[in-house]
Amino acid sequence: MTITAGKPRTHNAPADLALGFLTGGVIGVSLTAFIGGCVVEKAPLIIIGLVLPAVYGFLFFLSTLPRRAREAAVVPRTALAVIESLEAVGGETSDVPVRFELSVAPDDAPAFRVEIRQDINLVELPDYRPRGVVVVEYPPDRPWKTRIVKRPTPEWEERAAVALVNSVPGPAMKSDSPVGCAGGLLTLFGLLLGAAAVLLLFRADLFYSYEGESGPSRRPSVSSSSSTTVVTSAMGTVTLGPGQSMLDEGELRKAVQSLTQGANKRRALTVVVQDRLLTVVFAPTGVEASGFDPRSLPYDRVPGLVEEARTGVGSPRSWQLTADGVTGSLTLRVVVTGDGGTETLEADGLGKVLRRSGS
Repeated sequence: MTITAGKPRTHNAPADLALGFLTGGVIGVSLTAFIGGCVVEKAPLIIIGLVLPAVYGFLFFLSTLPRRAREAAVVPRTALAVIESLEAVGGETSDVPVRFELSVAPDDAPAFRVEIRQDINLVELPDYRPRGVVVVEYPPDRPWKTRIVKRPTPEWEERAAVALVNSVPGPAMKSDSPVGCAGGLLTLFGLLLGAAAVLLLFRADLFYSYEGESGPSRRPSVSSSSSTTVVTSAMGTVTLGPGQSMLDEGELRKAVQSLTQGANKRRALTVVVQDRLLTVVFAPTGVEASGFDPRSLPYDRVPGLVEEARTGVGSPRSWQLTADGVTGSLTLRVVVTGDGGTETLEADGLGKVLRRSGS
């Protein structure tokens, strides 16, 4: 076999870049699916996160099996080499990675120069010095995979002790030629694209899923240009835009209906109404006897209750109505705060005032 001195290792650049992009995509999909599945307790996402890298690794193993079989069938060649230079490049353990530049002189082939990186034990490191002769092995078809033989046979050890190997001029082949920054960028792009694909395809499961409900999962939605409705498995909120109020005619009823639409059997533990915000805390799924139907609130009485509670507080600054059905019977509690203090009013489920207090 003829070896051209200084011949660099060749790469199939498009294939390497495509493999890096695909690997990044698999990493992004599997990590995002596994973490997202654990957070929202979705078994399909967890399975995807675990199975996908295993399948990818198995397919990669199968696709490279013929090449590795061919490479394993090649009998390595033994030769003498002279150390042109060496440099420890890191490591805090007993084995230190060392970068060697060698001039290799095979008995029956042209000499060549190669740069390799090999782990050397700290105890043996003084045995390797510039201009020292060592025994190496390399595949004839891949001379950049040259390795120093640490325990050569007595015959080769004797030859290395007395041999004189000349330096080979020219650039050295490298055992680990990088593809370049383009490969790293494509891998990163593939990772981000894979993560984005999972978030897009499973956005309903990851962000807006209901627990225990049939039918498709809801997602946070903007009901109109001036209000926002958000529903999760535990609660729902409606936020009105500027210039609107829950005391406007029909606004509170519409807001409650937007949270309970398509979920007729869902009950609430607590309903909290503020000037521009409605919050409904839903009862746990499967506990049918707990809570109350939020659509049964006395909507027509709410503005009057708030207005009645405003008396005696001067200029009112804020108000809040809380409907509580945890104890069984529905009770309404209105609290209004103003310059003159705080006024509290309690009413039953029909809006009839039971008691009031002020501070």
